[in-house]
Amino acid sequence: MADFFKYLTAGESDKNWGLYLNVVGNTRIAPMSPYPSTEHPTGYHYLWSDGRILNEFQVNYISEGQGILETSQGTMQVKPGSIMVIRPGVWHRYRPEIKTGWHEHYVGFDGDIARHLLGQSVYSSEQMMIHCGYREELIDIYLKLYDLVSEETPGYQQVCSGLVMQLLGLIVAFKKHQNFSGKYIEQVIQKIRIHMHENVEQEIDLASIAGDHQIGYSYFRKMFKRYTGVSPHQYQLELKILRAKELLISTDKSIKEIGYHLGFNSIYYFSRFFKDRTGVSPSDIRKNRGSRNG
Repeated sequence: MADFFKYLTAGESDKNWGLYLNVVGNTRIAPMSPYPSTEHPTGYHYLWSDGRILNEFQVNYISEGQGILETSQGTMQVKPGSIMVIRPGVWHRYRPEIKTGWHEHYVGFDGDIARHLLGQSVYSSEQMMIHCGYREELIDIYLKLYDLVSEETPGYQQVCSGLVMQLLGLIVAFKKHQNFSGKYIEQVIQKIRIHMHENVEQEIDLASIAGDHQIGYSYFRKMFKRYTGVSPHQYQLELKILRAKELLISTDKSIKEIGYHLGFNSIYYFSRFFKDRTGVSPSDIRKNRGSRNG
């Protein structure tokens, strides 16, 4: 892959979109080479002795080589497969080891949506480092960004913003997976999720099932929510709603039968709960099915 970098100008419509790009590039730093490069303009180039503060977010992926990242909070080791998330207004500096060099891929961006996404709890620290190893899906995103910014066809900023959001989503997935990879609790959560899918019509005693796996329910509930984003009870209810939709569309069972079938003792509670979660009532789903068939 040849070295490439390009600085971009975002128009008013690009900024109003909520996420716009300022720079995209990749550079292979050979061993014994000076760093940082003097080719970058003011605002990006810096002296190691001074460090720098950016006015944008940057996501830098080091696919090969190693080095260090320094912030006011300390020094972190950069290994092959490291992702550095640089936040605006934060002093930092980084460089490859002189003996190894590295291959860096980077994208700089900003915007209201960017600030909202990077304000989520998973990005809570001032500076974030994730070691995810070599990932083809990350390289693929950067390659697509390089192609798009090279041509700068109309609307390229909006398409690129979608790729950056995908990149941020992958980072969240990698970070969450780090908390569970290889741990027993992940196996338990997966087994219980399968059990919930296969027995959606039944009332499931989650505390008892967690106990069968020698896991306390309060710990299981906390880890389940961290893994899926919702509590076990909420997850179970969402499965029931999905199953109710299927039955309303694909069968002639009455709404009352479907509600009882899924463990709701009252058709009124079932209808209200269904509408609260979906925005439409079970009878509306059934009517729309009739209209489509007609």
